[in-house]
Amino acid sequence: MINENDIATCVRKSLTEYFRDLDGEIPHAMYDMVMQCVEKPLLDMVLAHSGGNQTRAAEILGLNRNTLRKKIQLHGIK
Repeated sequence: MINENDIATCVRKSLTEYFRDLDGEIPHAMYDMVMQCVEKPLLDMVLAHSGGNQTRAAEILGLNRNTLRKKIQLHGIK
């Protein structure tokens, strides 16, 4: 079973590789970049888990249903 520590470990590993691959370049707008990378798969997986039921997905995510709908549109999720 995946827990929050496993997810944090994956994020740390990915960011370590990201910093290494910068090869001297200065990073910028990292918060937005990481959130964009994480949010879409999170929404995809929760929607799949809820059988596409947006009300249930919003409850699982702890979001207002209208907020979820905006995020679905933002990410082009069908």
